[in-house]
Amino acid sequence: MTLGFETERLRLRGWRPEDREPFAALNADPEVMRWFPGPLSRAESDALAARIEGGLDDRGWGLWAVERIYDQVFLGFTGLAPVDFDAPFTPAVEIGWRFARFAWGEGYATEAARRVARHALGPMELPELVSFTALGNERSWRLMERIGMRRDGEFDHPRLPAGHPLRRHVLYRLAG
Repeated sequence: MTLGFETERLRLRGWRPEDREPFAALNADPEVMRWFPGPLSRAESDALAARIEGGLDDRGWGLWAVERIYDQVFLGFTGLAPVDFDAPFTPAVEIGWRFARFAWGEGYATEAARRVARHALGPMELPELVSFTALGNERSWRLMERIGMRRDGEFDHPRLPAGHPLRRHVLYRLAG
């Protein structure tokens, strides 16, 4: 069974079949996916959801689905993922998030990320979390700063080809 969490307004939980449709909608939104190589098709989104669910099942931690407590509306995800590429800062565990555009500006991502970070650096006893995003994604790196992370330079994401406009990334760290 996957461990879940609650905050004042949010429930972080395992994924449900009914999450697939709103997850696909947010992954298809060009503005949500602006700092990724591109929006995802429904098949790509469903495959990602299956990988996320598998990680939660295998490890007992990962990227939790996030819903508002008062109406159970799926907002997106927040959680932890092993960094699965080689970089100067790996091996590492990343804290990350992705929310539907209607949920932006409400403090949900910050609230959920703070809760996950407390769990990761507390009971899980991880020594550190990292987070990274395309250099221009100020909204995301400001969130990293709000949860106490410190900027630790830049790197070229190895999964993006030389010359790709999103290749340069900023790296943030949070020590336990």
